[in-house]
Amino acid sequence: EVQLVESGGGSVQAGESLRLSCTASGFTSTLPHMRWYRQSPGNGCELVSQISAHGPGDYADSVKGRFTVSRDNAKNTMYLQMNNLKPEDTAVYYCTADLFVGGPEAASPGPCATWAYWGQGTQVTVSS
Repeated sequence: EVQLVESGGGSVQAGESLRLSCTASGFTSTLPHMRWYRQSPGNGCELVSQISAHGPGDYADSVKGRFTVSRDNAKNTMYLQMNNLKPEDTAVYYCTADLFVGGPEAASPGPCATWAYWGQGTQVTVSS
């Protein structure tokens, strides 16, 4: 069974930091492009950051300079370091991995209507 499992979410005050992790299991090769999405009731879905198999990362303007994406392919894990968090960062954060030739049939459109392998999401709440 293939899985992407996010962790590291929580409730923090504005200005604080969190580090999200996304660990992949069940895949037989290094995952290609991976992404972080977030979904909130007020803003819908937003592509927060993305990173290829060997970097570098790319960011939405709303998080540029505050968030850093990275990967440890040996651990099959992607990270999102989030600094100087703001209330508008409050959302459910999802990690995804792009489909690839020969990949398992576990893809779905997920909560953001984009076909990929999706994690279950982790809640981030930032209070002012």
